[in-house]
Amino acid sequence: MPDLLIRNADLCLTMDDASREIAGCDVLVRGGVIADVGPRLNAPGAEVVEAAGCLLTPGFVNTHHHLYQTLTRAVPGAQDALLFGWLRRLYPIWARFGPEEMFVSVQVGLAELALSGCTLTSDHLYLFPNGARLDDTIAAAQEVGLRFHPTRGAMSIGESAGGLPPDSLVEAEAAILEDCLRVIDTFHDSDEGAMVRVGVAPCSPFSVSRDLMREAALLARDKGVMLHTHLAENDEDVAYSLERFGCRPGQYAEDLGWTGPDVWHAHCVRLDEAEIGLFARSRTGVAHCPCSNCRLGSGIAPLRAMRDAGVPVGLGVDGSASNDAGNLMLEARQAMLLQRVAQGADAMSAREALWIATRGGAEVLGRPDCGRIAVGARADLALWDLRGVEAAGSWDPAALLLAGPSRVRDLWVEGRRIVAGGHLVSVDLPTVLERQRRLARNLADC
Repeated sequence: MPDLLIRNADLCLTMDDASREIAGCDVLVRGGVIADVGPRLNAPGAEVVEAAGCLLTPGFVNTHHHLYQTLTRAVPGAQDALLFGWLRRLYPIWARFGPEEMFVSVQVGLAELALSGCTLTSDHLYLFPNGARLDDTIAAAQEVGLRFHPTRGAMSIGESAGGLPPDSLVEAEAAILEDCLRVIDTFHDSDEGAMVRVGVAPCSPFSVSRDLMREAALLARDKGVMLHTHLAENDEDVAYSLERFGCRPGQYAEDLGWTGPDVWHAHCVRLDEAEIGLFARSRTGVAHCPCSNCRLGSGIAPLRAMRDAGVPVGLGVDGSASNDAGNLMLEARQAMLLQRVAQGADAMSAREALWIATRGGAEVLGRPDCGRIAVGARADLALWDLRGVEAAGSWDPAALLLAGPSRVRDLWVEGRRIVAGGHLVSVDLPTVLERQRRLARNLADC
């Protein structure tokens, strides 16, 4: 792969330790790694991409998704439901999925993320009907070319045992742990620059046992991988924890070994002050999903309080059945706006929200090699064209979330171009979309 020189960006938001903003900036990429950053770089023989009129940022990092859900957007009966009712409507549909549905839905979800500037995404897959496996999602990610952190989720307590999911979608706990070991041993790469890392992710406190949560934490730490689950998503979630376990969600997590820098929880809308302090002290991460939280009426997460306390926070689009989009640029804007609604116009700046979307997410996923533009970091880069109508008249190119495009012009992952001129180039997207439409029609007609 030849060297790459991105030349003369109007502004580069580095998200490095000094938070440098460099005007007239070049970035040199060599072997998938950033080799130099600054004005007027000399790089004979490099492939040159002209970036005049553009803003250059690190690629966005998505810390929570259910990619399989791109086949079930805007489902009637689920459009206006709260979390538990929404799940009960969708579980029977998801039970009809198989390997093809998983593969195609992940391709579409990753394409949507890429076009919104995302270069690294996690995924939480917690149901495996009709022979579907985590392997199907990894194969799809390898075709699209995004950096991927899939998590082997699970549900083990069905309706007959007092859980929320139907019995047909739960698994035996011994089989869950065995498959976690299989996918870690097969796919997990702990090296710097890894394209695939695997996590362990029992779905939620209302769909698995205490024993599975505890055993999953022990397994993950033995294998050196991260832990992920849903926590304190809404009032129903907290009420379930109090009734079933006799404690709040944060205490439940701590008791079972689910706090620490190798753990991140999705949503955390209803964390109280003590739980925020616990997560800050233990460096437990949070995936903040503002659009999904709005869509399901879950509330506004205490993002400002978490940030001020020192909780590691990244952004997540959540599933496309509860968002119903997968656009990280819009997610970052929503995060900023909701904190302003809750606490005033100065509660969160556009720059801080972009930091959360890039460097913040990388820190939550344990990826210091990503989320910043600095020598030695991976070349995961997003180029935003500021010459369109969305940014016309803007005085500040860094205020991308206030005035700027929501679709990236060019995107690189490990120095390889994934989006060029606003179009995905790694896969034939029209063909993938037609395949998805066929699968969605089949599901709707059953």
